[in-house]
Amino acid sequence: MGSARNLFSRFREQFERNGAKAALMLPGGQTVSYAELDARSAQFANLLDSLGFQPGERVTAQVPKSAEALYLYLACLRGGYVFHPLNTGYQRAELAFFLGDAQPALVVCAQESYGLFEELCEEHDVQSLLTLNGDGTGSLVERCQKQSKLHEPHGAYAGSPAALLYSSGTTGVPKGIVLSNENLLSNGETLVKIWGFDENDVLLHALPIYHVHGLFVAVSCALLSGASMRWLEAFDLEQVLADLPLCTVMMGVPTYYTRLLSDIRLSRERCSSLRVFISGSAPLLLETFTEFEARTGHRILERYGMSEAGMITSNPLYGQRLPGTVGLPLPEVDVRVVDDSGQPCSGESVGMVQVRGPNVFSGYWKLPDKTMEDFTKDGFFQTGDLGSINEMGYLSIVGRAKDLIISGGLNVYPKEVELVIDELPEVLESAVIGVPHKDFGEAVVAVIVPAGAASENPNETELIETLKGQISGFKVPKRIVATEELPRNAMGKVQKKLLRERYARLLS
Repeated sequence: MGSARNLFSRFREQFERNGAKAALMLPGGQTVSYAELDARSAQFANLLDSLGFQPGERVTAQVPKSAEALYLYLACLRGGYVFHPLNTGYQRAELAFFLGDAQPALVVCAQESYGLFEELCEEHDVQSLLTLNGDGTGSLVERCQKQSKLHEPHGAYAGSPAALLYSSGTTGVPKGIVLSNENLLSNGETLVKIWGFDENDVLLHALPIYHVHGLFVAVSCALLSGASMRWLEAFDLEQVLADLPLCTVMMGVPTYYTRLLSDIRLSRERCSSLRVFISGSAPLLLETFTEFEARTGHRILERYGMSEAGMITSNPLYGQRLPGTVGLPLPEVDVRVVDDSGQPCSGESVGMVQVRGPNVFSGYWKLPDKTMEDFTKDGFFQTGDLGSINEMGYLSIVGRAKDLIISGGLNVYPKEVELVIDELPEVLESAVIGVPHKDFGEAVVAVIVPAGAASENPNETELIETLKGQISGFKVPKRIVATEELPRNAMGKVQKKLLRERYARLLS
């Protein structure tokens, strides 16, 4: 393994220590041991090596969640390749951008998407395309079966890139976020300590594995501590309720907790084996926090993170968990709130949240100017979030300067959706906002000015169906409402705050 400090070398220590212990517990009773994680990821890594890829090259994957998808991620870590996971809901235009920008050496997709990716790979000069399905079948797995189960990990160093994620901005053009081994390892090791993970834990893992929460936070906490994971393909209420008594930790987005609360079977008894429930990826409503505690006796532990920095703050495992806050800065992580002039805010004044630490990425993929713009001279990353810090040091996120919508734990960038809607012949212009939604926390709503006369408002259902074929399902507006004109300030900027107030009860 060498002495290089990298994420896989730390995972492998647990593989060797735990051997026959279950790392994954799959629905239906099948288990995957730590030794099998080592052997199968070795086979996958050997296949990648045999294809002639070089360390640092990207492996793009848009695949359903499965044990094999985890093997692929681990294989990239051990081979020194950069793992680039994609949301399974992305459509052609989105995928075309990612392949053109990331320039992967290999794309892995589900069989049902093979025809689409075959065209995209040819367009963007991607040399290799393999398949991986939700049931663990596909050409990737078939070709791995002949590979050796022994593989000497690549000696990636701390600064070596490990993953590439994308985060859109107000322009609608996604930015590549390069996360290093050190970013992921330092964050994972810190979370294991502050959340008290050890080999006796069983983590209920119902999260997707194409973003930070499910792939880096949850998986790292389990594999760095030798814990087991009950590995669910997605959040299924019946399966989660059945698995809760068998687990000690659950991680989820607020939507998971509201869905659990909707079922009368959620009780103190059913949650008696759990030592902590952790929530993130979107703000947790006070009523959810309060009702969950009343029903189960557990105060949900809320934390704050983002693609660019992993986890940044957390309410304490032992100590006061303040509802409405995202807790205290993690060890070795500096968090500050500054005003428009960059000066620290006094008292509990609201300002821009900035963060610095070993968890924070060092720069955007192929965007040096944007990197310089988003980092301060003293090395703080400007998150774009608005927040305040109370006298106890707890951070509260009060808004998003860039009007980001978080629906069911997934980020929706209004400008990206608006650009698609504005291309529709029926629409003159649009403004996309987030409004309160009982299940998703926030839901996407589009306010449009029709291209025709006011008496000829376009059919809402037809517009929504059209958008479903062009953008990911989680970005498609739940409602599209027509208006004669959008409210603007003296500078001509659309006043989305007024729109959010006007339509706050639209979905209630």
